[in-house]
Amino acid sequence: MKNSKSKTSINETAKPTLAKRLLIYIGRFFIWFFCTLLVLLVGLYFLLLYVNKGPSPYVRNLFVSSVMESSAGGILAQIYLSDEEIEEIRKNNQTAEFTEVTDTTLINIVANNESDEEIILDSGAIVDEDGDGIEIIDIHGPTYKGKLMIVLDPSRVFVGVTDTFSLDGGGTTLSGLVTKYDCVGGVNGGKYEDEVGLGMGGMPEGIVISEGQLLMGDPDTVYGVYGFTYNNVLVVGNMTASQAVAMGIRDAVTFGPGLIVNGKAAGYSGYGSGLNPRTAIGQRADGAVLLLSIEGRQANSVGASMADLIDVMLDYGAVNAANLDGGMSSSMIYNGEEIVTNCQIRTPRRIPTAFLVRKVGEE
Repeated sequence: MKNSKSKTSINETAKPTLAKRLLIYIGRFFIWFFCTLLVLLVGLYFLLLYVNKGPSPYVRNLFVSSVMESSAGGILAQIYLSDEEIEEIRKNNQTAEFTEVTDTTLINIVANNESDEEIILDSGAIVDEDGDGIEIIDIHGPTYKGKLMIVLDPSRVFVGVTDTFSLDGGGTTLSGLVTKYDCVGGVNGGKYEDEVGLGMGGMPEGIVISEGQLLMGDPDTVYGVYGFTYNNVLVVGNMTASQAVAMGIRDAVTFGPGLIVNGKAAGYSGYGSGLNPRTAIGQRADGAVLLLSIEGRQANSVGASMADLIDVMLDYGAVNAANLDGGMSSSMIYNGEEIVTNCQIRTPRRIPTAFLVRKVGEE
């Protein structure tokens, strides 16, 4: 009997407690998790090595051009390639800068002269079926999808700005800017400080003119200027802030490059850039404004190149057009709905400027 009790006592002592079993399971889980993570990281490393150093120059050039346009993605190329190699690839996939500036006499605005909001194209197609002066068109390409907003009356389009320009904050989401100005919609605007994708969206770069007020821009520094004159003509070109004011520009931002000037498309090498989310602005000869927003970095929409933007703008009659800020900032709002977004895994980007569209009849 004593031996039996002694064996029972030993077995009970040797049996793991619930807490110990739980620790064992947790330990096994973390071992499995880190082993899996290690396998994935090693696999990713060799996949990127193949892309950057593999046998396909096409894949390498497109990949490098794409990631180098993002705020933080450039590291995916910089790990494998030298600065000189990256620079050479980007040089072979870029859009040429225009030396000429928009000739405003080429635009003959008709929207304000129409007795009816509905305008009919030469083909007979109605472009404003609901009479709100705006048409939304689905845009598709081999590597992208997005929306084109056609605003028939260019006087409704202007640059909205966040309340305060500051590196420490002050940026506003596109939805917030649309609400602030009580507009029907709009797209994101110009360039801003965004160090490695962590910027607060409160400090623009380049020129900012909003509703006739020069809010940012040195009088003697040359900027890429993309915006509207008081005669509601979209101007695309390089000029100083003083020249922009003298030209009568009422609303403008900086980004680029210019895509079309005076009906002539920009020259480009390769694809003109990588594939990324994009936003662009253009104007037809009749004055109608084209606001284009492309989704990117998604399974069903990798993104568009500058060459793609040029093609879309030409297809819809743009005489002048320019690229705006892209990436995760690219978005479009219409009637209170964000119909294009590139921020599925984080909150909407805060931005300092946007091209907004006033409601019908408002000034």
